[in-house]
Amino acid sequence: MKIEPRQVEAFLRKPDAKIRAVVLFGSDDGLIAERARRLAGTVCEDLKDPFRVVDIAGDVLKGDPARLADEFAAMSLMGGRRVIRVRPAGEESARALENLVEAGAGDALIILEGGNLAPRSALRGLAESEPCLAALPCYPDSDETLESLVEAAARAHGLSVEADALDWIVDRLGGDRGQTRSEIDKLVIYKASDPSKTITLADAFAVMGDTAAIGVDDVIAAAFDGEPVALDRALDRVFAEGGNAVQLVRSLQRHADQLHLVSGHVAAGANFEAAMARARFLPRGGPVRQRFERQARTWPLPRLSAALEALLEAELQCKTTGYPDEAIARRVCLAIARRAPSARPRR
Repeated sequence: MKIEPRQVEAFLRKPDAKIRAVVLFGSDDGLIAERARRLAGTVCEDLKDPFRVVDIAGDVLKGDPARLADEFAAMSLMGGRRVIRVRPAGEESARALENLVEAGAGDALIILEGGNLAPRSALRGLAESEPCLAALPCYPDSDETLESLVEAAARAHGLSVEADALDWIVDRLGGDRGQTRSEIDKLVIYKASDPSKTITLADAFAVMGDTAAIGVDDVIAAAFDGEPVALDRALDRVFAEGGNAVQLVRSLQRHADQLHLVSGHVAAGANFEAAMARARFLPRGGPVRQRFERQARTWPLPRLSAALEALLEAELQCKTTGYPDEAIARRVCLAIARRAPSARPRR
């Protein structure tokens, strides 16, 4: 059974009773681990309980494919439902999962933490096709999900988040759920004792400003200003410090989308100031605002449309082609820099 995105939260809270095993897969290892813990917690709150929680390495199942079916049927010595965790789980676990499907009665929940399984993976295909199994995809969070995570964590500590701070934070998160949780936790701990109870942009910068993602702003500036030398330096810094290629491309998309919004309103007859007022999350002044205004005046609408198409294609390539993400991101950034028009302000 395939778990659709809209079904994920409900399934994690209360897995279907007929499901014998869940295969978690995708490119976000942190999200796989988090969701596996949540699923296991629906069966046994104490995941260190040796009588109700069993850990098995995936390669063990290659030599003992009957193990999962045996564990499914076994009863806990101390009572209570059992959970079996298989990690990491790869193609060597497929035969064991087939045996589980064919097994008789049992009451355990089996959770297999796979990696980035391809659509043709035998393990993934079995989990998607069998009604007593479930396949749960785990890919990097969307901006909406990241916003919800940040705001929920803040509320849990009695905090709120300013809009510009939330946007800045989201731009710098999302490559891995584990890393995202760590950054959010650092932020709320930093702010927990502050009587203002509001996370500002200054707070976010103080906690997260030393991460690789801070260099994304330099990449955006150099790409849309048409400065390939500065762009190359900024990209080197971002990737040397562990920056995520998909998140970088998404940040460029958001910037291009804002420029496209302004340029579209101007093309439709609005004056430049009115068009700028519709751009979201822009600072009231300062160099960031000035740079955006300059780019909005010089980038024509057709060229922005082409840049957006190139960025969307780059994100798709990062997720589907298997080519190095960094190379794809560098190529699209350089293409944008080469398309950047010479400064000729729009009247």
